[in-house]
Amino acid sequence: MARQNKTRSNQADPAVFIANIDDEQQRRDAEQLTEMMTNATGAQPVMWGGSIIGFGDSSYTTSDGVERGWFHVGFSPRKGKLSLYLMTGFDEYAEHAGFDPQPYLDKLGPYKTGKSCLYIKRLSDVDMDVLRKFIAASYEHQTNE
Repeated sequence: MARQNKTRSNQADPAVFIANIDDEQQRRDAEQLTEMMTNATGAQPVMWGGSIIGFGDSSYTTSDGVERGWFHVGFSPRKGKLSLYLMTGFDEYAEHAGFDPQPYLDKLGPYKTGKSCLYIKRLSDVDMDVLRKFIAASYEHQTNE
């Protein structure tokens, strides 16, 4: 059974959260990501904590072996960047999702990655088809495990 995270799903309305984003570009990007992730997952957006919008219901195992509740894919509009949570991570794509991510990353545009995060400044900077591919592959991997 999954233990609870400090960051948990809640009843807050993602549309209200997005409507209250001060930066107009980030607000539009958040609206577009919400639509993109809803289409890719078939799941409705759910707030996680105060600033993450997640799609789907999943879990992950921490490095110390603890299973935690989480979402399949999600994002957060952070100061000066968008953080996209693609829970398969980037090192695992070639092995688990059936394709090498590097050709797609080469085409994406400016980005940074973390273990399971893709950081971009704004959607207009990246190739949206490539981004859709990452979102769909991450979700597919999560739901087919």
